[in-house]
Amino acid sequence: MAETNGKFDFAIDRGGTFTDVFARLPDGRERVLKLLSHDPQNYRDAPTEGIRRVLEEETGQSFARDQPLDTSQIGWIRMGTTVATNALLERQGERTALLVTHGFRDLLHIGTQARPALFDLEVCMPEVLYEEVIEVEERVILRQDSCQLPRNDLEVWQELDLQRVEQDLRRVQSKGISSLAVLLLHSYTWAAHEKAVGSLAKRLGFTQVSLSSEVMPMVRAVPRGYTVCADAYLTPKIHLYLTEFSEGFKGGLKDVDVLFMQSDGGLTPMEQFCGSRAVLSGPAGGVVGYAVTCYGFMEKKPIIGFDMGGTSTDVSRYAGQYEHVFEATISGITLQAPQLDISTVAAGGGSRLFFRSGMFVVGPESAGAHPGPACYRKGGPLTVTDANLALGRLLPSFFPKIFGPGENEPLSTEETMKHFRTLTKEINQYLSTNQSSSSAAGGHHSEMSVEDVAMGFISVANEAMCRPIRALTQAKGHDTSEHVLACFGGAGGQHACAIARALGMKTVFIHKYSGVLSAYGLALADVVEEVQEPCSLKYEAGSYSKLDSRIEQLSQRCDQILCKRGFSSSQINIEVFLHLRYEGTDCALMITAAGHPRNAHSCMSGDFRTAFTKRYLKEFGFTITDRPIMVDDIRVRGSGKSGIRSKVQPKAGQKSPRPIKMTQCYFEDRYLETSVYLWEDLYCDHSIQGPAIIIDKNSTILVEPACVAHLTEDGDVCIDVGTGTQQCVLGTELNAIQLSIFSHRFMSIAANGSCAAENIHLHQYKGTAGFLLGNAGDCTVPDLLCVMQVFRDGMRAPVFFVASRGHHADIGGITPGSMPPHSTCLQQEGAVFTSFKLVTGGVFQEKAVTEALMAPAQYPGCSGTRNLRDNLSDLRAQVAANQRGCQLVGELIASYGLEVVQAYMGYIQVNAELAVRDMLKDFARRRRHETGSLEVEAEDQMDDGTRIRLKVQIDEQQGSAVFDFTGTGTEVWGNCNAPRAITFSALIYCLRCMVGQDIPLNQGCLAPVKVIIPSGSILQPSQNAAVVGGNVLTSQRVVDVIFKAFQVCAASQGCMNNISFGSEKSGYYETVAGGAGAGPTWNRRSGVHTHMTNTRITDPEILESRYPVILEQFSLLPGSGGAGLYRGGDGVTRKLRFRSPVVLSVLTERRSTQPYGLHGGKNGAPGLNLLHKMDGRVLNLGAKNTISLDPGDMFSLFTPGGGGYGSVDEQDGDHQLPSKRRCL
Repeated sequence: MAETNGKFDFAIDRGGTFTDVFARLPDGRERVLKLLSHDPQNYRDAPTEGIRRVLEEETGQSFARDQPLDTSQIGWIRMGTTVATNALLERQGERTALLVTHGFRDLLHIGTQARPALFDLEVCMPEVLYEEVIEVEERVILRQDSCQLPRNDLEVWQELDLQRVEQDLRRVQSKGISSLAVLLLHSYTWAAHEKAVGSLAKRLGFTQVSLSSEVMPMVRAVPRGYTVCADAYLTPKIHLYLTEFSEGFKGGLKDVDVLFMQSDGGLTPMEQFCGSRAVLSGPAGGVVGYAVTCYGFMEKKPIIGFDMGGTSTDVSRYAGQYEHVFEATISGITLQAPQLDISTVAAGGGSRLFFRSGMFVVGPESAGAHPGPACYRKGGPLTVTDANLALGRLLPSFFPKIFGPGENEPLSTEETMKHFRTLTKEINQYLSTNQSSSSAAGGHHSEMSVEDVAMGFISVANEAMCRPIRALTQAKGHDTSEHVLACFGGAGGQHACAIARALGMKTVFIHKYSGVLSAYGLALADVVEEVQEPCSLKYEAGSYSKLDSRIEQLSQRCDQILCKRGFSSSQINIEVFLHLRYEGTDCALMITAAGHPRNAHSCMSGDFRTAFTKRYLKEFGFTITDRPIMVDDIRVRGSGKSGIRSKVQPKAGQKSPRPIKMTQCYFEDRYLETSVYLWEDLYCDHSIQGPAIIIDKNSTILVEPACVAHLTEDGDVCIDVGTGTQQCVLGTELNAIQLSIFSHRFMSIAANGSCAAENIHLHQYKGTAGFLLGNAGDCTVPDLLCVMQVFRDGMRAPVFFVASRGHHADIGGITPGSMPPHSTCLQQEGAVFTSFKLVTGGVFQEKAVTEALMAPAQYPGCSGTRNLRDNLSDLRAQVAANQRGCQLVGELIASYGLEVVQAYMGYIQVNAELAVRDMLKDFARRRRHETGSLEVEAEDQMDDGTRIRLKVQIDEQQGSAVFDFTGTGTEVWGNCNAPRAITFSALIYCLRCMVGQDIPLNQGCLAPVKVIIPSGSILQPSQNAAVVGGNVLTSQRVVDVIFKAFQVCAASQGCMNNISFGSEKSGYYETVAGGAGAGPTWNRRSGVHTHMTNTRITDPEILESRYPVILEQFSLLPGSGGAGLYRGGDGVTRKLRFRSPVVLSVLTERRSTQPYGLHGGKNGAPGLNLLHKMDGRVLNLGAKNTISLDPGDMFSLFTPGGGGYGSVDEQDGDHQLPSKRRCL
């Protein structure tokens, strides 16, 4: 389909800054062109201008810019565009209204209730995409066998009132809004109400109507809602651009085959291109480009795509199939649509360079295009680009003279070096000042040169870009070193060799069109048609016939659509995917049966069971053999083969390559003579020994020492990396550059080892031995900590240990969920593990741990665990996470040596200590200047009147402090007692927030701090005291008191709002959001988790499908945030109606006390827990209670708001309320 005879074919990637054009000429030759995406003084539309230039230059004909282009010589046009991406990032989409089921007007504002940055007290989150909300009275519920309500046989709980809907739609329309997003609960499986609303809206004249059931019919209302809003918000902008683009051609392109790239890497006709599938349109072309060109050439070795741009770097993976994800967050919006798995890290050529508390930091801040890097001569800051220039890796003479205020000057090496000399002086002064402490930690520091500093920042930037690559490989069970690094984009060639070496990769592949690979990938891509529908079948023999029938129907639909587009049967390939998960789990994987043919125990499309279990084992390290496999969705992807075949003839040279010049480049510790070549002068039999620079008009490639570059027959560059390189030689003395690199490595291990557990922790071994399971003394009882040793050959004791902590929904006790409101001793809160050996001789001790989990049944009124099967699966997941962590630690030790790794683990802690000391010194200086005192104190109380009292004495010279909790109330007869470790956890959280920079959270933060906690108090109770409320409630009050003492911000909701319900068969537990406290320069977020928790809440559709409950309302509670110069965030309203008998437990705080305001700001409103009985009674449950509920009873939760900051009287009467608020 892609081969057109005697015509021009165009593939165009319209980026934010540049538009790249690949043209296939009638005689088979190829051309590439790069031009500015925005140049209104010269042309209206960059892709049209690119086509015009090629036609004019190749045909010799004149084509006026102000006239539509003749299309008679054009075969096809393929485009990728950032129109949707930029509209989303800049919030420049169409004015949109959201129509949603009644009770859920704020569902997408609350989202998962998690905050994106744990230590950001301002809680900066992007705005929602809609500006008006229509709540409609309608409700669909799912049938449940256990439901005992009278309407069990009905799916429609409340019919749709179209007359009322019409009134609301007209009201919104009168405000000038013509784009509508429709999200009704459970419409993914029953769409009649959405379709009725859609028909009405179109009849009323709405120009864009997006239905969630059509945009993405998958379960989970929140991501589906974000997706449908994005579709309604972005599609009109896309259509506007397509209209304008078409107007640049005679006949509006009606006789030209025009295709657009979607986020999933497939092309679609222009008229079907929509917003929700367009946000990765540009990057997707690059993935296709390297996948098609590199995978076959490298004998089908798996490929890592590395696209380094100005502000960020995109990485992806290809191993014979495109890797898709179905939920990805872009600019704060979680899109539920098939899209290529592309990870982005905020490190690019324009990433800024900082030196903070002894560490080299790269990004995430960017210099942007204006002012740009310092070398651009516009007053910009130091960036990665400047570091490359300072090291001689960029040559200004090969850049156009487009810099400076007049945009007519070359890159400025002088400006870059001036900035680096200043920074180098600052760094040396810091190292000299901290000489004594650093020497005590590990050695003498020699003075750093400008080149040392620039090289250090390059090394740190490279390590930052290695992290997402490890996440795509190690975290999913792949060996990173077995991959090829395919580099493209303008800046990647300068870093490719170093990154490949750091990851153990042996080959770098750089395509001849690497500077325009996203455009070239469009020419190679296939036309794709996808269909998907929800499913709720078990993958078992009894369901195979139904699955086969539905798969066949969807396959025929794809085939018919592609045939209508001109593809023959031989050009069409059909792929079948099943979205599978183990019953009772949330982790679903999109599985293809490729490589696993059908057998007697599978469906007709292949052995999906084997494919699923193998993938699950590889990614998570275990399988759940006794658990049924559920099919959540059926997906069929049809591809019409349409990519071009390259006809470029290889060119061979007889002579050795000759450099056009020699230059000096800095590598590691010295300058080396470096050859410079022009790519266009090289031939396919040429080899270039590093160090060398290969320059193309769109990119610069650095061939590092011990690397050899070869030109392939197609003119691509293939680099053999580091042949004969030795293990990294690094001493145990402190090196500021290596400190930054090890910080990234340790955090990468923690992130990549935690795929199968809640989180993973890495610790240097200090004497504790054994593979242990525990929950007593340092965490909430349902949180189990699994610890595993890291051994080295020849050493009897472990050298490190890794630990993973996971929350278990139930481990026994007096109530389902193991979060009893009225427990008075530890045993009532479930199974207690002081030190339990979970694995012996490599064997998981299932029998012993089962006995331990059932042990609470021996106590009066208590039960053993109610979720034994889930407990065992979750524990195996924690073991698998630890094993992954041990493997990664072992690899790090193998690279650097044990002594070095242990030394830098210590230095990381010292660095955290220095950061905290700097913060305390700065606070002390300000405090002394303002009040003359270095002592602060604060007090708050629990709902029962127990006081939390704190006095802090700060030593300004040492940067240390004594936190004295003397005067705090005694241990309570209840469960709000907090073990000593809880106070330390709250304190380290507060210190990290106040430091205000990104440092690894570790024990070093507490080194400058002495903590006094009176024995027998609520913060240091007796050994057998009930503590389940200590972590989830008392910890929040400790945070409130610390922030109050330091006057950081007003109090947040001060509660995790712990809600659990269930029966003897199962249990459910959730924590619920509230209002955040305002600060000195910001209004605070409403409906968000604060401080000591950041758990995601279960999606309404998942909640209702798995538990006997109907969620009737989940919205913000207006006015509950405290007033002030800056207003506190509002709490939420959450109403649960139960469908069968359950035991409900509520464990909450701030029901009789209010979150405090600060500096004249008003207090936030307290929370409230109400029970609505079927007989009409409304009961106040108080802050803590357990009650048996009947079918039809409803629990209403009203969570506290945050306190306000500053008095409204401080502002002038005519002055608008100042705000840094970036969220609704």
